[in-house]
Amino acid sequence: MTTLYITGAGVSAESGIPTFRGEDGFWTIGSRNYTPQEMATRAMYQGHTLQFLRWYYQRFATYRDHGPNAVHYWLADKDLITQNIDGLDGKAGNQSYIAIHGRLDQMTLFHDQNSADQITPTTTPWDEIDEEQLDGSLLEVFKISGRPKINESYKPFVLLFDEYYTELYRISEAQRRMRDATRMVFMGTSFSVNITMMALETAMARGIPIEIVDPEPVTVPYENTTYHAITALAYIEQAR
Repeated sequence: MTTLYITGAGVSAESGIPTFRGEDGFWTIGSRNYTPQEMATRAMYQGHTLQFLRWYYQRFATYRDHGPNAVHYWLADKDLITQNIDGLDGKAGNQSYIAIHGRLDQMTLFHDQNSADQITPTTTPWDEIDEEQLDGSLLEVFKISGRPKINESYKPFVLLFDEYYTELYRISEAQRRMRDATRMVFMGTSFSVNITMMALETAMARGIPIEIVDPEPVTVPYENTTYHAITALAYIEQAR
């Protein structure tokens, strides 16, 4: 049996990283003038670059030194696709996981999405950021003068709302893993992003049993589903 695990923000909650839609979640805290859904866009990065970079730094990069929890370590030898950009699965030792929405510790050359297969992520030098001179430091790290320039500036390695899955995010490999799975387990996700719906549709088409692990699991239109209204931590304790 090949089990594919697909994880969301709920898995990293035990590491002190806010979920997206909880009371203190990333998507409930915007900037002064924009909602998070407006901030996390390529259009915002291009048109309001400093606001985007400040928001990204304050909402995500400040969590870059958090460590894995027991769930990440349990998943370290599993077939895994994660929606999370925190990189904690890699820190826990999973060498083959797919970070389908990018990674907090990396950045890419700002590119046309049609040329994504030619792009290789590189490490983001977050430690070079001077918080007392935040704006200037962010612009220097991402090599931006005025507005971002294609093939010159850098962009955080994160899939934004107005972008689409490309080979940079290993989408073909993710789809292959879905097709090869004989069981899928969704952990800590609200099924509100494309990758979870893609996986669900694959499971339905192939008659693959799925499990949904979440304290408040979303009900999906698929009979071959087992619901676990518990945290991911409680689930792995039962599975041991």
